[in-house]
Amino acid sequence: MNKHFEDTQYYLKRAGETAKRGVAEELDAVEERVRSLAGQEEVEPGRIEELRTELDRIAERAEAEATERIERARGKLDEYRQSPAQ
Repeated sequence: MNKHFEDTQYYLKRAGETAKRGVAEELDAVEERVRSLAGQEEVEPGRIEELRTELDRIAERAEAEATERIERARGKLDEYRQSPAQ
């Protein structure tokens, strides 16, 4: 039963992260419009923000690669288990 709660917690966290990214993406257009109406230019992202963005991209790529390799390993393991004993 505890595993179900862990799974639920994981998926709620992922849903929250996805919602946060979606809201930020939607608000970008609003922010740009308000800035243009107010006559303010968009602030250039600082070095820290650039690094955070790059790290997020690297983390996502690493997660995707790890998932792919795990799937391949599971497939090979399944093939091995199903092969006749020699």
